[in-house]
Amino acid sequence: MRDLEPCRTKHTEEQTDLMEEKKHHVETGEEILSQTESISLLKRRGKKGFACTQCGKSFTYKQSLKRHMNIHTGEKPYRCDQCGKSFTQSSNLKMHMNIHTEEKLHECDQCGKTFAWASSWINHLKVHSNEKPHSCSLCGKSFSHLQSLKLHQKIHAGIKDYMCFECEKTFITDKDLKRHERIHTGEKPYKCSHCEKRFSRSTHQKSHERIHTGRKLYHCTTCGQSFSHTSSLRRHTIKNHIK
Repeated sequence: MRDLEPCRTKHTEEQTDLMEEKKHHVETGEEILSQTESISLLKRRGKKGFACTQCGKSFTYKQSLKRHMNIHTGEKPYRCDQCGKSFTQSSNLKMHMNIHTEEKLHECDQCGKTFAWASSWINHLKVHSNEKPHSCSLCGKSFSHLQSLKLHQKIHAGIKDYMCFECEKTFITDKDLKRHERIHTGEKPYKCSHCEKRFSRSTHQKSHERIHTGRKLYHCTTCGQSFSHTSSLRRHTIKNHIK
């Protein structure tokens, strides 16, 4: 029996070492265990083994951490093939695609803009109301949305993080940069649903389509005459009502 003790001790130590090694690899994210086994252990412990070094947020899956890191790096690998807009997450791209594929049932009765989601429509309505709860502390200008205020404050700070590599012009948002870059590339992702004409901006597309529909959204407050475009209303007002 004495001869068996060293063997039993060695076997026990090997088991302990193996368990410690498994625990180490699960908690540090090294893929020694199978994914199913690793996730099962993590769930039993109530832990998420992959932590973001930038903000501390933790994830159960390594792939989830990789996707999350795009938020910090600014990388947007998921691009819409309809309009060119890019996203940090594939889920955001899928949600965005509804704009192109789903019927837009929610229409603004003020400007005619349509929305796939009721939440976006309700949020948009603030633009037309007098409700502007977000004010700039530097100039007093007010905004309907907090995000609009934050973008405005960059003007005061002189922050323009996005630069065009073609002409070195800088912009406050990546959206403004992408819109500008179409000048250089000639890209026109927005196509008229009534003819073959294409546009670099969605606003230009919508404005053009009113030629086909005959829709007149802009009304003269003096005589009630209606127009398809704000420019036509402005010309009418100057010609007929301003002395």
